[in-house]
Parts: sequence; C-alpha cells; structure tokens
Amino acid sequence: MTVRIGLRRLPLIWRVPLAVSVLMFLVSAVITERVLDRLGSIQETYLQSIANSYLDGVTASISPSVLREDSWEIFDALERLRPVNTAIVPVETIVTTPARVILAATDPVRYPSLETMDDLQTERFPQAQIRIESDDGLAYLERDIVYQDTTIGRIYTIFDARVLLAERRDVLSTLILTNAAFTVLLVLVGIITVRRMIRPMQTLENHMIEAAEGKAARIDVSPQASGNSETRRLFMAYNSLLDADEERRELSTRLAEEEKLASLGRLSSVMAHEINNPLGGLLNAVDTLKKHGANAGVREASLDLLHRGLQGIGDVVRAALATYRPARQSRPLSLSDFHDAKMLLSPELRSRGQVLDLVLEGDENFACTWPAGPVRQAVINLLLNASAASPEGADLLLRAVRLDDGVIVEVGDRGPGLPAKAARLLTGPARRNLPEGKGLGLWVVRQIIDEIGAGLELAARPGGGSIVRIRLAPGTFGEIGHAA
Repeated sequence: MTVRIGLRRLPLIWRVPLAVSVLMFLVSAVITERVLDRLGSIQETYLQSIANSYLDGVTASISPSVLREDSWEIFDALERLRPVNTAIVPVETIVTTPARVILAATDPVRYPSLETMDDLQTERFPQAQIRIESDDGLAYLERDIVYQDTTIGRIYTIFDARVLLAERRDVLSTLILTNAAFTVLLVLVGIITVRRMIRPMQTLENHMIEAAEGKAARIDVSPQASGNSETRRLFMAYNSLLDADEERRELSTRLAEEEKLASLGRLSSVMAHEINNPLGGLLNAVDTLKKHGANAGVREASLDLLHRGLQGIGDVVRAALATYRPARQSRPLSLSDFHDAKMLLSPELRSRGQVLDLVLEGDENFACTWPAGPVRQAVINLLLNASAASPEGADLLLRAVRLDDGVIVEVGDRGPGLPAKAARLLTGPARRNLPEGKGLGLWVVRQIIDEIGAGLELAARPGGGSIVRIRLAPGTFGEIGHAA
C-alpha cells in the first residue's frame, strides 16, 4: 500500500518510464525463459543423437564379448571407440550384466570388474532419454544390450556436457545484456516521449494556476507554439473559457451597476411614496389655516398636525440615511397619531367618496411605550392600500385597542381580498430587497413591523373585505430602540 501511494505521488514523466521498464522486465523474463527452454530442448536433442550414435557403435562392437562375458575384449572395444575429435565426449562408459555386475569400464579403478553397481550409482542414469545435470556439467544415459530379443547386458554412459551448459550461459548473458540495453533505451525514449506529450499539459497547468491567482493569460495557439492539432484545440478551448469568464465578469459588473441604479430608483420611489403620503394632509392643514386661522382652536390643532407631520417626514428621511435601520428614538404612540392619520388621508378619501371609521378603545391618554413614527407610518401605508383596494364610496376601518397585553391596530378595507403576492409580502418570509412594480407600501409596512418587533396578522372583515392586524406586545421604549 505504501509503495502504491508513493508511485501515485511520482510525476507522470517518471511513472510512464517506470511502467515501461517493469513491462520490459516482464517481457524479457518471459522471452528469456522461452529461449532458454527451447535451447535446452535443442541441446538435449543434439546430445541425445550423439549419445545414440556412440551407443549404437559400442553395442554392435561388444555384444559378442558381452555374451562371453569377456572383460578384456569389452575394455579394448571401449578404448577403441572413444571419440577424440568432438566437443562432446563420453567421460565414463560402464558395461554390466543384466544383474548390474560390472564387466568392464573405461575407469576400472573407480568401477572394478565383477563388482555390482548399487542403487545410488544407477539411479542417476535414465533409460532412453538423456539427462543433463547442471551442477556437475555431466549428462547421464542408460541403454540395454539386446541380442535376439534378450537383454544380455547394460551400458551406462556419462557425457561431458559443459560445452552445452557454457553455451546456454552465454545465451543467457547475451539475452540479459540485450534486454537491459533495450529496457534502458526504451526508458529514455519513454522519458523523452512523455515529456513531449505532457508539455502542453504543463503549459495548461501553469496557466490555470496563474488564472486561479488572478493573473489569467491567454495561451499562444500558433502552430509553432502549440504543436499538433489536438493541443491547439485544447489551448483554444482554454482561451474560449477565459473569454467566457471575462464576458461573465463584464456582464456581472454591468448588472451590478444596473441593479444599483434600479435600487436607487426604487429607493427614490419609496422616499417619494412615504413623503408624499403626509404632504396631502399637511397641505390640507395649511389651507385650513388660511381659511380659519383666526380661530384659536383650529389654529392650534392645525399647527400640532403640521408639527407631527413634519416629524414623520423627518423620521422617514432619517430612516433612509440610516439604510432602513433608523434609531427609533421618537415620541411614544398616542391617540392623536390615529387622528392625524385620518386627517392626513381625508383628501384622498374625499376624492374617492370613501369614509374612514376611526374606533379607539382604551384609556384617554393611551399610554404606550411603542414609538409613534414607525407605527403611524405603517398605519398610513395600510390605509392608502385599503383605499386603493376598495371601491368608491366604501367604508374603511381604523381601529386601535389598548389592552393589558399590548396594543392592537386594525386596518380594514372593502376589497375582494388580499392578493397572494400582497399576503406573502406581509406574512411570508422576510425579504430585504425592494419589490418590482407595485407593493412598495406593503413592503415598507413589513420592514417597519420587523424592525420594531411587532406582529402582523391577516383576517376577513365581516361584510366583505380584509383586515390587516398589527399586534404590539408589551415592552419598553428603550428596549424597542435598542432592538431596532
């Protein structure tokens, strides 16, 4: 396992030549084994033919002497028939009776006449097929002497096969040296070939590393630089990838600029929408002052409305400057804020012939720790949407109830019901981006409610229409401001 992991970590330029060398070693081992096996077979066949020729002559010469068991004649015949001009000569020849009693031998000292050969001496001699022993370089063969279909004796012959074994060793050395030379040559060729083959990959790798570091550069695809057509196609594909990435970057930059401009336009729409809401009521208060400014009560009520309306516009401006996260440090919510909402929307409602029913329940001072600016802004937006959703002459509802567990503010319309998109804006998952087209007022309401930590509920209004309910749970004004 460790060796395999180590090989995988080697560069490709070394792994391929190493694989070539291993394959060459295996191929050379198989070839060497087959060549040596074939050579051994040829040598044994050659030695077998020489041994058969020699034994044929010996058998023909000594058969009468073996019948008479004449040891001297057998010895003389063996000496006369010994070959002297061949590379392969019999080293020892022994003639025995069928009972393995020695009649004569070329070395009578080692094999005395009339002694019996034991099993250890005869077991090395195979019958019919010669056997070469590589340890001592000798070949052994046994043949029966047959006369008129009767075995009258045996011949045990030992041949000197060192010449054949030396030839076999020379062939083995030649094969090893030749295979080693070819292996080294092929390894060098493999290194050069692989280096040339992976050079385009190295070029591509270097460019990809530079691209990852932010220094992307195109690859030269000229015929001199890129080589073959496959490499050129690969480099052209990489260059196309760079071009596509550059186009994507440019498109992203352009889209970001366009989104910035679109967000700025939507922000301007929201600002105009939020500031334009109280302006109608403020202008109405100015007209009232012009007509009835002499009346102290009317003048005081109109001035208070102008003051609170301008404070509301200031809150909107501060919210925009704080990127929709204003510090909600305005005065606490009171009953006058709901009266102001009705008065500010009276020109809009009067133009549509609509009537707003204002229902206030609770203590006269309506003591509450919730900030007036955000709540009033949300209520005005809901009333404007209720007026737009209701037909002309419809009765709208604004109800505020002070309870022990907080404040409930309800805005009701006489429309066909809230569309699914509007319901999602109010009660669905929060979204920070401005919506496209209509729905800015409801989106602003949702942002305000989320920031001050209030709750929004939807319900059906008896007699037809919808109700949007704002639930303000108990809390201190400081905690609200800190949470925002």
